[in-house]
Amino acid sequence: MLFMIIETFRNGDPRPVYERFAKCGRLSPTGVEYVSSWVDESLSQCFQIMKAESRERIEAWIANWNDIVSFEVIPVITSAEAAERVASLR
Repeated sequence: MLFMIIETFRNGDPRPVYERFAKCGRLSPTGVEYVSSWVDESLSQCFQIMKAESRERIEAWIANWNDIVSFEVIPVITSAEAAERVASLR
């Protein structure tokens, strides 16, 4: 499954996140794979695509970061998958 993760850095401060990442890496548990990410120009939010076996695995990853980041998790599908679903509605 794919998940869009919207991270908001606590207090609008990205430094604790980047410091932990430099020291510890992504801290992803087994079954959670990083796909890609983007950061807004103000450096206050990060938008990530993560692949995981389940929402529970994503929650295990979030537990490693939720002291310095707040999270919104949105299950997503690819555009190709969406097109297939729409085509099957006809």
